[in-house]
Amino acid sequence: MSPAEASVPAGEDPVRGPVRPGGLLDVLSVASVVLDAKGRIVLWSPQAEELFGYSAQEALGQYAARLMVEERHIELVGKLFADVMITGQSWAGGFPIRRKDGTSLVVEFRNMRLMDDNGDVFALGLAADQSTVRRLEQDVALSERIVKQSPIGLAVFDTELRFVSVNPALERINGVPAEEHVGRTIREVLPFLDADALESAYRRVLRTGEPMIDQSAVGRTPADPDEEHIWSVSVYRLDDASDNVLGVATSVVDITEPYRAGVEAENARRRLALIADASARIGTTLDLDRTARELTEVAVPELADVAAVDLLDTVVEGRRSTLGPAEPALLRALAVRAEQEAEAVQAVQAPGTVARYAPDRLITECVRTGEAVVVRRVKDEDLPRIAASTEAAVLLGRAGVHSYLAVPLIARGEVLGALELKRTRNPAPFDDDDLLLARELAARAAVQIDNARWYQNARTTALTLQRSLLPTHPRVTTGLEVASRYQPAGETVEVGGDWFDVIPLEGGRTALVVGDVMGSGINAAATMGRLRTATNTLTSLGLDPAVLLEHLDKTTSGLDHSIATCVYAVHDPRLRQCRIANAGHLPPARLRPGHPPELLDLPTGVPLGVGGIPFSTTTVDFEPGDELVFYTDGLVETRSHSLDERLDALLALLDDPARPLEEVCDLLLRELHHPDNHDDVALLIARAQELP
Repeated sequence: MSPAEASVPAGEDPVRGPVRPGGLLDVLSVASVVLDAKGRIVLWSPQAEELFGYSAQEALGQYAARLMVEERHIELVGKLFADVMITGQSWAGGFPIRRKDGTSLVVEFRNMRLMDDNGDVFALGLAADQSTVRRLEQDVALSERIVKQSPIGLAVFDTELRFVSVNPALERINGVPAEEHVGRTIREVLPFLDADALESAYRRVLRTGEPMIDQSAVGRTPADPDEEHIWSVSVYRLDDASDNVLGVATSVVDITEPYRAGVEAENARRRLALIADASARIGTTLDLDRTARELTEVAVPELADVAAVDLLDTVVEGRRSTLGPAEPALLRALAVRAEQEAEAVQAVQAPGTVARYAPDRLITECVRTGEAVVVRRVKDEDLPRIAASTEAAVLLGRAGVHSYLAVPLIARGEVLGALELKRTRNPAPFDDDDLLLARELAARAAVQIDNARWYQNARTTALTLQRSLLPTHPRVTTGLEVASRYQPAGETVEVGGDWFDVIPLEGGRTALVVGDVMGSGINAAATMGRLRTATNTLTSLGLDPAVLLEHLDKTTSGLDHSIATCVYAVHDPRLRQCRIANAGHLPPARLRPGHPPELLDLPTGVPLGVGGIPFSTTTVDFEPGDELVFYTDGLVETRSHSLDERLDALLALLDDPARPLEEVCDLLLRELHHPDNHDDVALLIARAQELP
């Protein structure tokens, strides 16, 4: 074993080969000079050669003062040297020296007395370029000030990831004094942080040398144990000039407030987007149930995991409702929506059903007071007040409902019902922002729901009136088998004034009528009823079809400028004929066995109510087995096809003279009538039969 190896402490690997400069003394290039008691140079380091310019051969044995000091400073230097040698007190300071090349250099000196084992005294001088020393001092001072005064938390760890030092900012962030950090690990100092993740990242930096920049860490510290904070953490490996790994340095910035501000900004953006979405999606039709569904579709999953819309039953029926403190609420469920929450859906009333909610229920309180009700954290004892029944409360508990919010639907000063929201999967409870958003959605939706409610009530009234005015005729009259259908317009449009009639006449004859009052709503239905009454009255007079239409024309002209189209036909089974007159209506189709179906070639005439233009009667053959198909324009007219195309489609469907008439009606409505058609349909089919 070599002497160098033998001097290495046990447990440490010996240093093999030359070591590159890398320490602080190397940075300063400190020169070492030893003088004997007379001031002669007896030791001269390589750094001294570099600093003063004299080689060891030139310097050794020379009086240091005369070699390096200008004449005018020799007396002062002699006194300082004598003081150090006599008193043993060190001296330090800057002093100008003369280099070999004649230039002057201010050197920072440290002088001290040495004594050997013989009692002889020597003077040791340590010298460095003062400008280098000052620059390093400034760097150190600056670094120290930055570390101590920085608002950023700074720490140094050794290679075992134990704290070596922390600055005051990190003391404040962690809430732990600096001395309680030193020598301990993150896990020991901050047990509420995810120490495994942090230490894993620090070890990766130690191993690779690649810094970790701006990684987020979440947790709690003794500085604020009740609130979670978010920090931005950066980690850098520390290497010395010889590339030896010393440890890692980390910087920590508390970004909780900026993060929360960013989250708030994102929430505000989300709320605006949701409100914009609601404005576009809610109220696309005047259908009450669909409008309620649109509200729940907007609310789930952006705002809640389960949403339901319930209206007071009296409100649905068109009456105002006021609840007293002890009165229950009868609520009709219009819509419910949830994502993967089967039990929560089962706990809610099915759409279309009416439930009785006791006075102590939260939704009852909501519709009674017109104020929102919030249970931010639902407890077991809260579930019976949320659910309509004990069974429903059990289901809500199983579904994991942990937060509840109900906001009233108020339109034009009247409470219509409530929007109920529940959270099961979203772990956050409803907060003030959620309440504000729910109120905004409810306010916007309530107006649309109210519009749909009033429209539905008006439409139901008109439809009821119209159905009450339509005939209930026998399926078979003398020499005829008949079938009919009335199909209201799509639910988003008011009912119209379409009608049909089958009127038995003397002599076994039958009058067949199909008409269409222009316009919609109650006025059209009322006009239709008056025209049907007038038609029945005129039919009893046995008038020719053209003459009858002339009388109807006069009647229509007196009905507030109403306009209507009409086809009037009289079937005579003995003559096997139909006599038909047309007032601006689409021509009937005739289907005969062995012949292709056809549209009857009739004079179109002008609509009823125009006045002053005569009508004409056309006689057509109508043998047993023949069929006549009367219809209104709602059956064949569309916005995307020409009328000729649609009439051809009608004839193409009339391909089987033996098909039962009821099936023919269903076939024509199924194939020709579009669900979104904005017009009613009246359909009347008559088939001639052999007389007994």
